[in-house]
Amino acid sequence: MHSAHRRYFTEFKDQPLPLYMESVGYNPDQEAFVRPNGYNCYHWLQTVGGKGEFTMGGAKYVMEGGSGILLLPGEAHEYRPLEGKWQTYYMTFGGAQAGGILGTLGLPVSSYYGWDEAAEMGAFVPGLLNRMSSERDISGLSVSVEVYRFLTLLKKDGRVNRLPSLSNSVRRLTPVLEFLDRYYADADIGLEDMAYRADITPRHLNTLFKQAFGMTAYAYLILLRLRKAKEMMTLHPRMTVKEVSGLVGFRDASHFVATFRKQEGVTPEQFRMLH
Repeated sequence: MHSAHRRYFTEFKDQPLPLYMESVGYNPDQEAFVRPNGYNCYHWLQTVGGKGEFTMGGAKYVMEGGSGILLLPGEAHEYRPLEGKWQTYYMTFGGAQAGGILGTLGLPVSSYYGWDEAAEMGAFVPGLLNRMSSERDISGLSVSVEVYRFLTLLKKDGRVNRLPSLSNSVRRLTPVLEFLDRYYADADIGLEDMAYRADITPRHLNTLFKQAFGMTAYAYLILLRLRKAKEMMTLHPRMTVKEVSGLVGFRDASHFVATFRKQEGVTPEQFRMLH
């Protein structure tokens, strides 16, 4: 652990990037802050040693190792160390598309996040600070990519309000995903068969699928079948649409064509011509 306070500001805040980083830093002895008007950028704060108390929206959170807070710009908050020195890393960012990207990823802002000890998430900001100390990024584009990487890791490893993380949900679903990858062509597969593979109820299965992929288990199966159909049509141009539809688990070709068109915006034949 570094003993000295380090902070790195970027010079390209005014450039019209979809995402930009304003600052990243390490504080070996985090002081108390009260910000009734919040901060002017998105603000990430994580604990690496000791612990602190964070207050926002009338709720208090104890921040120990393996936890962080992601704040909206302008969100009133305050924080203070608990029991001796509190060591933190922080990152502030913004950008023309920042809100849209967070929304698309389904990341709740002004939320408390936790993650497993082995997750990449915990080491990302410390590693980024080290890289930024030794490299110069004049355009800000490389750092913009790093902010996006941070958000995708938060999506993958982060647990909001102690719900399971995305990677945890995917791990729970592994037997189901392997089963579907082998038997997607079977038109008789139903929700009960999928739930049986994970040894959980169909309702719980759908909850896990929504956490992991933002859709129900059956919607995932349909997308898997369409992906396999696209692979088949590309690899076997002589295969008829009817043959392809049967080989990927659709009972009739017209249902396959309608589903394909709704999802892809083109018919299977048009897709084949494009590719």
